Amino acid sequence: MEKVKRTPASLKKLVETFHMEILNKGVDYDTAVITVCDAFRPSLQLVGFYDYFDDKRLQILGKSEMQYLARMDIGERTRVFNRLMSYEFPALIVSRNLEVFEEMVEMAKKHGRTLLRTEMDTVDATSHIIEFLNMALAPEITRHGVLVNVYGQGVLMLGESGVGKSETAIELLKRGHQLVADDAVEIRRINNMLIGTAPEIIRHYVEIRGVGIIDIQQLFGMGAVQFEKEIDLIIQLEQWQEGKFYDRLGLGEDTYSLLGVELPIVTIPVRPGRNLAGIVEIATMKNRQMRYGFNSGRDFMTQFDAKMTELSMQGNNGGIV
Repeated sequence: MEKVKRTPASLKKLVETFHMEILNKGVDYDTAVITVCDAFRPSLQLVGFYDYFDDKRLQILGKSEMQYLARMDIGERTRVFNRLMSYEFPALIVSRNLEVFEEMVEMAKKHGRTLLRTEMDTVDATSHIIEFLNMALAPEITRHGVLVNVYGQGVLMLGESGVGKSETAIELLKRGHQLVADDAVEIRRINNMLIGTAPEIIRHYVEIRGVGIIDIQQLFGMGAVQFEKEIDLIIQLEQWQEGKFYDRLGLGEDTYSLLGVELPIVTIPVRPGRNLAGIVEIATMKNRQMRYGFNSGRDFMTQFDAKMTELSMQGNNGGIV
């Protein structure tokens, strides 16, 4: 069973990332976390409708809501903010650097809520915050393997220790490809994509048995490393097993499931004399072709079957067409 992590997003980090102005620091500001990948504009709540109000989401007030509030008298606005701030949402954000009402700040202080302001307009603030939360709250697993960027595709090489994953990665780097992670690959699911990266402590480092730890960035240059990459293909390296059937035509379209996402997988048997880096390059190029609907193995078999049918018909007709 894979151990899937979901780390709550820090409100403090979100504020720092988007350079938001803190109008009131809530009582839990330093420890507050966000657990929902969404932001909400509480329009109906301004008129008292709270039947479907999710107080786990960030709340954003834009120009329309603020102009509507400006039409109220002070007493009515105070009642609106008093009820809204009584819910334990992570923070209330005012967009467009709009001027806030004194009653809003007073009620935020009364209930200990975090009140923020951003210069972004409401649409940009909402979309950027949701994108940030999707990244921060993405389910994550760590896999033993090597992730490389080969011809623009993220290739995750899996296999037992000592099978040759790191050595294959080094050969791929010498051919101009890029390293993302060696040994431990942190994989996050964002929508239907899997994004892989390396733990910070081992980023850019590769272990080669008999040589030791090498710094890829220092040895090959900045262009040989990449911070993160979407995973497009899984390659399983395994020791050659006599008697085991290996696909020789490439007709099968096997898949491998990671975090609920199905990815194409190619199993490559390893034995002395095989050029693994070259095979990985070919598998990557073939995977790109198959994504566009071209399968050379299937086309070969179609032509082969057609030729066999033709020869069979010639035989039945005594060789006369």
